[in-house]
Amino acid sequence: MQNLPESMSAIAISEPGGPEVLKSETRAMPVVDPHEILIRVVAAGVNRPDVLQRKGAYPPPKGASDLPGLEVAGEVVFCGKDVKRHKVGDMVTALAPGGGYATYCKVPGGHALPIPQSLSVIEAAALPETFFTVWTNVFDRCGLSSGERFLVHGGTSGIGTTAVQLAKAFGAEVFTTVGSDEKAQAVRKLGADHVINYRDQAFEKTILELTDGKGVDVILDMVGGDYVERNWKAAAVEGRICQIATLNGIAENVNFSRLMVKRLTHTGSTLRPRSDAFKTAIAQSLEDKVWPLIESGKVGPVMDSTFPFTQAAEAHKRMESSGHIGKIVLTME
Repeated sequence: MQNLPESMSAIAISEPGGPEVLKSETRAMPVVDPHEILIRVVAAGVNRPDVLQRKGAYPPPKGASDLPGLEVAGEVVFCGKDVKRHKVGDMVTALAPGGGYATYCKVPGGHALPIPQSLSVIEAAALPETFFTVWTNVFDRCGLSSGERFLVHGGTSGIGTTAVQLAKAFGAEVFTTVGSDEKAQAVRKLGADHVINYRDQAFEKTILELTDGKGVDVILDMVGGDYVERNWKAAAVEGRICQIATLNGIAENVNFSRLMVKRLTHTGSTLRPRSDAFKTAIAQSLEDKVWPLIESGKVGPVMDSTFPFTQAAEAHKRMESSGHIGKIVLTME
């Protein structure tokens, strides 16, 4: 790692708490393993798991950096001896196990993808976390196919805007829930066929009305709580539901007979603890099947706002306000 600095700037979590616990620090440069690359970070995405980690509710997996940040984009400045795909000077976007809130971040080589020519480096930093998550859960795990009906809750979140676009691009009829007229307009522009304001309507009843009682085939849910059983009501026979978060808490009492009668599959997953090989396989699928759609402009990141690296606390406040539409990104330059 010749010609690289011995230390770097980082945003660390000084203690569990609110956005104010995010503090600037000087850290030693990461030690790069043979299968990893080191990226000079130009931009880093801000995601809900970062907020949970800051609060002390989502500790990093063993061996990962304690710094928040699960996606970055920038320049490859060093490659471990086993890395074949990338070279110094490449511009990449990458899924990180942690450590993204820093001027340098190491990631497994297989988790980095070339920046689509249609995007800026800052826009590219908004891709990995949501695109990896949506692809593995909606398409690999739940098998969404053309002609099926798909529902994603929180259509204007980073996950939501990604899911709406990908489901539409692959031929699904797209349903989503939002909390305001402004957000409804935004997701319609992304291709959503049916937009339900959850403040005014019971989404499960509206979906059954719109589908002549048939329901939706695949549901991606981040809400949990009472949405669990409501999703079962909205699901079609043989429907598949994937749980990727429980922002409204745990469902303590549910009627399992509905699950049985409809022969539903309710699954779930978390991405961060999965193996390097698993994430590398997702990256390969994205490059083959989704990157061409990004290059053509058919899908892409929806950018809500950018904040300078030193204003990470303000970025977290924006995230927690739930007023954002799309992705929030930190810029290092």
